[in-house]
Amino acid sequence: MPHAAGSKQARTITAGDAAALVRSGDWIDYGVALCQPDVFDLALAARTSELRNVKIRSCLSMRPRAVLEADPEGEHFFWFSWHFSGYDRRKHDAGISHYIPVNLGEIPDYYRRFCDPIDIAVLKTGPMDRDGYFNFGPTNLWHGAVVERAKIVIVEIDASMPYVYGEGAGVHVGDVDYVIDGDGAKLPELPNPPPSEIDRAVGRRIAEEIADGDCLQIGIGGMPNAVCASLRESGARNLGVHTEMLTDGIIELYKAGRITGAEKTIDPGRITYSFALGSQGLYDTVDRNRDFNCCPVEHTNPPHIVMRNPGMVAINNTTQIDLQGQAASESDGHRHISGTGGQLQFVRGAYASEGGKAFICLSSVYERHGIRKSRIVLDLTPGNIVTVPRSDMMYVVTEYGMANLKGKSVADRARAMIGLAHPDFREELERQAHAHRLIPRGYF
Repeated sequence: MPHAAGSKQARTITAGDAAALVRSGDWIDYGVALCQPDVFDLALAARTSELRNVKIRSCLSMRPRAVLEADPEGEHFFWFSWHFSGYDRRKHDAGISHYIPVNLGEIPDYYRRFCDPIDIAVLKTGPMDRDGYFNFGPTNLWHGAVVERAKIVIVEIDASMPYVYGEGAGVHVGDVDYVIDGDGAKLPELPNPPPSEIDRAVGRRIAEEIADGDCLQIGIGGMPNAVCASLRESGARNLGVHTEMLTDGIIELYKAGRITGAEKTIDPGRITYSFALGSQGLYDTVDRNRDFNCCPVEHTNPPHIVMRNPGMVAINNTTQIDLQGQAASESDGHRHISGTGGQLQFVRGAYASEGGKAFICLSSVYERHGIRKSRIVLDLTPGNIVTVPRSDMMYVVTEYGMANLKGKSVADRARAMIGLAHPDFREELERQAHAHRLIPRGYF
């Protein structure tokens, strides 16, 4: 296809030469997940002692980052993440990874309006295609905005990157300054453990609420994927998908013939997503498959877009909910765990959709140091971040039931939440609710 945006002459250089372009004080962008560079990262780490105050934006690191391993005290590199992986979380615990609060679907706008300019962007891509594009693979997100804002754009070529279709799914050679060869390492996968009995119980409850033709957003985690497993066993047909993250659970539904997208308003007949993370089988499925539409997050996440699909169903996890319906999905006190991601945007978009439903699911209890605790509490853990406010909460689901909090008073919410708690904790929660006047005396 014709391209007129850029006029640069991309030059192939070594990873060492690319890393030599970095200066102290620079802002570097590493992109997200599968698009994070590896050989450049190693080459930059080799320069650790020469550099100071190099700031790196990133998201969902799926492998150890050489620059962080080479600088365990964070004296040379500052790592900023839009959303934590398990690795990012461990580096946050060590004091060298820092979270940027976001609604994920707004990030392209942050780059264009608010973020410091990018001195160097380094993104892993597929080889250049016949039209002169380096494909981002199944990780579109905000990489187009990164390219727009970067003074220098470097692509690290990886022939194993799946080739995907979608708006803005690659960068044209005219917008690239340098090309470096990757190491050909296998793409990182996200483990997808089998669902637990609790996951399956929650999955069945939600699946019963999903009708023919509904459009799905599935979040990360065992419970949302258990919904997909339950849907394969249900009678739901002609489902659509409009999601931020493409998961293995969705792929299994697709292979089972349950997803057609026939009743979608946006991108009818196609599975719309912004990034994929999972097994090699997932990557193989989306490779050169026109049933899948990989788009920037400004197309997948904003509520005013999500709501245009009738029967929109958003299914996401949380870790703790209080008796008034506030969900804390991203931190454990002041310890950051993941991020807001698109959870709040999809909750709002699904609610606003004609016939739409937003589900927040969780197990009723967890165990730490041999002590079992309730995830449903009077007050959130001090320091916990509210991801979904009580005013936005719709359906809450545990293995003990489901409650729709929309339109309910504080007293009715407290009653409903206590009913979703593990039976061992209900009496104490009831006592606390009365003691703090959430439930008035004599209220039935």
